[in-house]
Amino acid sequence: MPKPAAQPLEILIDRVDTPVGELIVVADRKGALRAVDWTDHEERMRRLLRLHYGERGWTLTRATDPSGLSSLMRRYFSGEIGVIDDLATATAGTAFQRQVWEALRAVPAGETISYAELARRIGRPAAVRAVGLANGANPVGVVVPCHRVVGSNGSLTGYGGGLERKRWLLAHEAAAATQAAIQAATQAATMSEKPLKRA
Repeated sequence: MPKPAAQPLEILIDRVDTPVGELIVVADRKGALRAVDWTDHEERMRRLLRLHYGERGWTLTRATDPSGLSSLMRRYFSGEIGVIDDLATATAGTAFQRQVWEALRAVPAGETISYAELARRIGRPAAVRAVGLANGANPVGVVVPCHRVVGSNGSLTGYGGGLERKRWLLAHEAAAATQAAIQAATQAATMSEKPLKRA
């Protein structure tokens, strides 16, 4: 049970329209994301906040685009998938959960990973079930990309936002990653075709 804070943590809440539903963005006053979830799963998000910070350890205050995070999430959904890579997050949870969440952030956009491989990457190959549970307890969806985890056979497995959203997010990231790779290759080819200047 978390110890009650001397003063409740003030966290700011905003909502962002996306192609797959309204997204909730929750951040602290320092600009770190504390939670990202879907409006239709808001009660689960609040339950996780209570679990992490205690029943009276936090307050939610409505805000518009806290620390520019809502704008960055809009950019992600418009195709700039790299904007979420370096966003600051601040989570409670166990040391093991935070280790899993950190490993998730190392999975590149446009790629997927199995629970078994994720367990291997954190040095706990026998902890596949525990990795799955930590993945499901991730409070910062999309940014800590739990949607990139799939079954060992590549099948889509459970996702807190629903399988249709998971399918959309993976397709969105794959398309954007492919487009970025094409642009990089085109730019590299253009650079190599430029004639060398004579001294």
